Amino acid sequence: MRPLDWMVLAVSLVFIVSYGLWRGRGSTSVRQYLLAGKTMPWYAMALSIMATQASAITFISTTGQSYVDGMRFVQFYFGLPLAMVVLSATAVPIFHRANVYTAYEYLEKRFDAKTRALVSMIFLIQRGLAVGLALYAPAVVLTVILGWPDRWTTMVMGLLVVVYTTLGGIKAVTWTDFQQMLIMISGIFAALIAVIWLLPGGVSFLDALTLAGAAGRLNAVTFNVDWHDRYNLWSGLIGGMFLALAYFGCDQSQVQRYLTGKSIAQSRLSLLFNAAAKVPMQFFILFTGAMVFVFFLFVKPPLLFQPVALERIQAPAFQSEYAPLAERYESAFENRRDAAMRLLEANRDGGAGRREAAVREYKEAQKQFDSVRRDGAGLAERAAGERGFNDTNYIFLTFVTRYLPAGVVGLILAAIFAAAMSTISAEINSLATVSVIDIYQRHFRKDAADRHYLWASRAATVFWGGYAVVTAQFGKNIGSLIEAVNMLGSLFYGGMLGVFALAFFFPRVGAAGAFYGVIAGEAAIFAARFLTGISFLWYNVIGCLVVVATGMAISSLQQRPAR
Repeated sequence: MRPLDWMVLAVSLVFIVSYGLWRGRGSTSVRQYLLAGKTMPWYAMALSIMATQASAITFISTTGQSYVDGMRFVQFYFGLPLAMVVLSATAVPIFHRANVYTAYEYLEKRFDAKTRALVSMIFLIQRGLAVGLALYAPAVVLTVILGWPDRWTTMVMGLLVVVYTTLGGIKAVTWTDFQQMLIMISGIFAALIAVIWLLPGGVSFLDALTLAGAAGRLNAVTFNVDWHDRYNLWSGLIGGMFLALAYFGCDQSQVQRYLTGKSIAQSRLSLLFNAAAKVPMQFFILFTGAMVFVFFLFVKPPLLFQPVALERIQAPAFQSEYAPLAERYESAFENRRDAAMRLLEANRDGGAGRREAAVREYKEAQKQFDSVRRDGAGLAERAAGERGFNDTNYIFLTFVTRYLPAGVVGLILAAIFAAAMSTISAEINSLATVSVIDIYQRHFRKDAADRHYLWASRAATVFWGGYAVVTAQFGKNIGSLIEAVNMLGSLFYGGMLGVFALAFFFPRVGAAGAFYGVIAGEAAIFAARFLTGISFLWYNVIGCLVVVATGMAISSLQQRPAR
């Protein structure tokens, strides 16, 4: 990090916090604090919704995911536009007309207090587990750059977010999200332009596409039907749609965004904007990861992108194993680089036969390179005495901090921090809202003054901010953070989606059917998780269908006349 980078990063962070405090002024009632007095325009809600989902994990982990597995992760979002259209027609008008603070408050209006409490607790568990991961992601940044203990980073980030979220409420969260999303978009394009610019002389953009495609890094769409494959067209369209329906239709961190809208039409516009913009944005992020892969074909990357693990296996105690591994790695890198150049030559001047042979040689060189990397990961596991080593989350940051020019590094790091802060602020705000409205006010203190609930909301915000800092320490060594977050959500979202489907579309289903349906749906999801190898995207489909089927069956039995 050079002085200009620190300046860009510092100015961005100071601006974000100051802007949030300024825009959040005047939140002196519970309605203003939790719903912004229903005054938000569609464009602020739209970018806030996008920023909430586009966490630091999106920048750090998605690019690394593309580096190691190609762009097929983009299929995960193919069902999102369909979900947004459905929610615009159903959830938005229903929640607005019900005049609720939370999605789960509506469940009591439709079913009973028991169902509301059950689903509220499911949300608190799921989102409470996820908020720590969202906060841990930027800790990876400073670990790579400065070697700081990641707990320092989580404490600083948690404090900054808690300050403006606690004082300004949802209005501060939404308007800071708006600014943070603009910084994020700038960071995405800066990173993509920079990596293409840094490709070596003689390697054109079309050459980069050739090399990325031959290595399977541009596999954006796969049509295979495989229940165990996490990312293909069908799991994305169907499983991804169910996940998006649950996330944007049942998760308070998203529902609360469009509950702040001036009108139903404004809230609908915010979702439809995301329907049009989300997939292209994710495509650009993944494509950036694919271009980073091409860059490292010609510039030797470290054997392990995790600097602490690399330093550990280079210690004298492991030199007998590391030295020959380093020699193999050097040879594998040179072979892969030479094979890449021969492929480009064959692609320009050779016939079909020569190109096919060059592609086979290039793929074989990539396999050998990956094999050495796996051996390095195995040595890192033995050195640490832990299993499950994964350095995916460090790939993009290694490229950014080592090779990008001054100022651009600061901008991209500002984008990562902005993404983290937008997600964390939204999550602790929604956790506080559900804690106060659905639990505290409903079951412990029903008739207190508005000012009491306002201070209770602020106290709950501080609590969940502190909770996020503590649980962030569990984000270490869990592999791809983007996969971990989505897998965690899929364990709970199917049950939540099912009960809202019953509420919206099955008027004859009663409270008992809804309550026991959710329990049955969650049981089915965890059975699929631990007893089968089905991809996690299908958990949302399974859970939702089991909830609906169980709810209908129980209600049918209750309505059957006695003989």
